[in-house]
Amino acid sequence: MRYFLAIFAFTIVAVVSIAGFRGSKFTHDPYFIFPDMEWQAKPRPQGENSFPGFSDHRDDRPVPVGAVQRGYGWAMGEVFSPDFNYAPTQNPSLYSGRDRNGDFYKGFPVHVTADFVELGHQKFNINCAVCHGITGNGNGAVKKYMSTIRDLTDAYTSAKTEGEIFTTITYGHGKMGPYGDRITPVERWAIVAYVRSLQLAGNATPDNVPPAERAKLGL
Repeated sequence: MRYFLAIFAFTIVAVVSIAGFRGSKFTHDPYFIFPDMEWQAKPRPQGENSFPGFSDHRDDRPVPVGAVQRGYGWAMGEVFSPDFNYAPTQNPSLYSGRDRNGDFYKGFPVHVTADFVELGHQKFNINCAVCHGITGNGNGAVKKYMSTIRDLTDAYTSAKTEGEIFTTITYGHGKMGPYGDRITPVERWAIVAYVRSLQLAGNATPDNVPPAERAKLGL
């Protein structure tokens, strides 16, 4: 314990000696722990630009003549030509997870097929199973390190609309990070479809099995 306290005290003194007096007056050049953060390579509104093509040497460049603000959201037709084919305007719910009223979308904005669900199966195993488990019951590989992994087959998640699950995948929730930057909208909807199949499988009864198949299963 004595050695630990000595090392700890030495570390504190060293850190304060190096970084604690930044901002004070120096007779020599001050210490910079992260020089690339002190002198960032970026234009500033009142900065001077040495690029030869800028005769006025300003960092803050004038707006080019005829420039049009593109805007945000789905109202792209206001700033683009009428024949511009912007995908989110063709099927907004596919990208937003919400309907025209801004509520979470119920159902799927795409046609669901067996291949579509299989795509969701593949993407689920790649991105989701490590936490939520292969069957979606929350017993993934990291369960022993995290005690609050959602069981996707429970009544709480099953009651959520498809659009809400899509939005959770996109932006994350709680300890779950966002996946919108690594999984395409179509793949996210495919994962939602596969989660629905896991919920059905996790809570199925013999009544859910088609009569023609019950005999094969001995039901």
